Amino acid sequence: MALICDFAETYHVLNFAATLAAGLRPDARIMQKITGAPAPAETLMLATIADAARLLVWQNTKDGRKGRNAPASIFGAIFGREKKTVDMGPGFDSPEDFHAWHDKMTGGGANG
Repeated sequence: MALICDFAETYHVLNFAATLAAGLRPDARIMQKITGAPAPAETLMLATIADAARLLVWQNTKDGRKGRNAPASIFGAIFGREKKTVDMGPGFDSPEDFHAWHDKMTGGGANG
């Protein structure tokens, strides 16, 4: 961090860190920290697929037909509990709601 600050001060490269951050891959550790994801997106997707497959198999068992002893969720275990929703950010009821939020976040519609 000190090196980045020194570069910014000495070379007047104020967007240096932003330029470097923009090039990071989505599964970089800092990106996971920023989004609050407990694991890379690929791992979460694979856990979801595995959970779905396990449920399909379970549904064809005697317990599954009676709705008991469902398999534990791998996705839930990654989050540290059985059921948790992932915060996907704000939801919008209309395109206008999205554009109003976008303008608020970016300082106006003129920025694109």
